Amino acid sequence: MATVDMAQVNKVYENGFHAVKDLTLDVAEGEFMVLVGPSGCGKTTALRMVAGLEDITSGTLRIGGKVVNDETPKERDIAMVFQNYALYPHMTVAENIGFALKLRKLPKDQIAAKVKETGEILGLTDWLERKPGQLSGGQRQRVAMGRAIVREPSVFLMDEPLSNLDAKLRVQMRAEVQRIQRRINVATFYVTHDQVEAMTMGDRVAVMRAGVLQQVNHPQNLYDHPDNLFVAAFIGSPAMNLYEATMTEDAAAVRIGSQELPLPAACRDEHPGLARYANKKIVVGLRPEHLPAATDTSTGPHLVGNVDLIEALGSELVIHFTIDARRVRAEGASSDDEDATAQHGEGVARVDPNTKVKVGERITFAVNTAGLQFFDTETEKAIWE
Repeated sequence: MATVDMAQVNKVYENGFHAVKDLTLDVAEGEFMVLVGPSGCGKTTALRMVAGLEDITSGTLRIGGKVVNDETPKERDIAMVFQNYALYPHMTVAENIGFALKLRKLPKDQIAAKVKETGEILGLTDWLERKPGQLSGGQRQRVAMGRAIVREPSVFLMDEPLSNLDAKLRVQMRAEVQRIQRRINVATFYVTHDQVEAMTMGDRVAVMRAGVLQQVNHPQNLYDHPDNLFVAAFIGSPAMNLYEATMTEDAAAVRIGSQELPLPAACRDEHPGLARYANKKIVVGLRPEHLPAATDTSTGPHLVGNVDLIEALGSELVIHFTIDARRVRAEGASSDDEDATAQHGEGVARVDPNTKVKVGERITFAVNTAGLQFFDTETEKAIWE
């Protein structure tokens, strides 16, 4: 087993494009680290630099404590699973899994033993003599993983390995990949653009944007304590509702459009930095689950919106609504649209399935102020201290 340490790693292409900027990130032995971010954010480039498939412009990469900047992929003792399975169609599953060992000229009995063990780990024992064309997409992906596992690498790299699978199979394979990774207990870099996949799989999650690492933390900490507006907007499904707002003169409440939300002492104590924003604009974030429908017994701040769409999911209703506040774009920048629709902020709430409400009606939400997030409009950083 080995660790992976990236210290101020940069990748600048010949045309001047700076794909990865001062990336500092570490992966412990046996840890499952997920790199997530939108397309073009640099996550795959970072992975390819660890693999040795991309040269490092500057910075230091260590695997197992050893600097490997100039080593070949083979010398780094890594194994990589790609988006496409890249299996040999004329070979059996066993032959595909054992191909790398055959190239190493290992004895046939050793290859057979390792292939059998890998097949058991992956649940492919009954399929070892089949050809890839006889397998499902999930089984083929497991074969691709088996080809990497059988080599017993120091580091396991995965570049969006589930993206070619249908939605139901992706969910099943997430659990499979986690189970396999726990069993082999090897430091793993996993790249995905799917934040749900990142949140459900990673021991820690690293969020990237435009080549820059935004935040790295345990999934729940990312969700509850985003460092900035981008992480808040990117992590969570449905996404966080983000609105331009103004703090009151005494910083005891926040105005969102024409509505004012009093902030209880507990909320202000958790975000003492809000005192500096009296009479100033900020961005307020509300998670959909923190907007339950108000009842006769609800107390505390309320938010009223117009119901535009209702999705009945059985266990809950997802209500799409609008309020008269300027929403903030999901990518983390304030909307600069000047048309009238920009003044009506769209939002999403998750409420009890028994809530009685219809499209076109007004609905009152009981705001859970413990879940409120606040951000500086200029720096986009979260307001805490």
